[in-house]
Amino acid sequence: MALLPILKFPDPRLRHKAVPVAVVNDEIKTIIADMLETMYEDNGIGLAAIQVNIQKQIIVMDISDDKNDPKVIINPEIIDAKGNELMSEGCLSVPGIYAEVPRAQEIQVKCLDREGNSQEFSADGLLGHCIQHEMDHLQGKLFIDYLSPLKRERIRKKLEKVRKQNF
Repeated sequence: MALLPILKFPDPRLRHKAVPVAVVNDEIKTIIADMLETMYEDNGIGLAAIQVNIQKQIIVMDISDDKNDPKVIINPEIIDAKGNELMSEGCLSVPGIYAEVPRAQEIQVKCLDREGNSQEFSADGLLGHCIQHEMDHLQGKLFIDYLSPLKRERIRKKLEKVRKQNF
């Protein structure tokens, strides 16, 4: 397994759209293992392949307190959504920034699992928000896109200032 570099906003590669995975093979399983290691190392709860500059529809997540319940969804599709709620979100690609984002309260997801098997399940609460957040990444969208242009510009400037201080 290997740690992968996580792209940071405003990197334009975060705006790329992911392509579906044709077949879950050893290469895809290695990507999944590397993504999980990277997510755990950065103390995240979700990571989309786009965030590590891989343009494939792969998401890894683990919302458990003990970080021992990894979930993998490939080629996800929301086939039903109900309700609306706000939840504070953060992102490994937008470090240190949190904002309230509107999401569906409950979603029905169709996808492939890490073995390539088709599955369908319902998700709500933190898991539902996490899936929707990571699926946005697969479309080149960030949670800060839900904010006003002024707030996004402030965030961009703040992150650029931090990046300059770290070099």
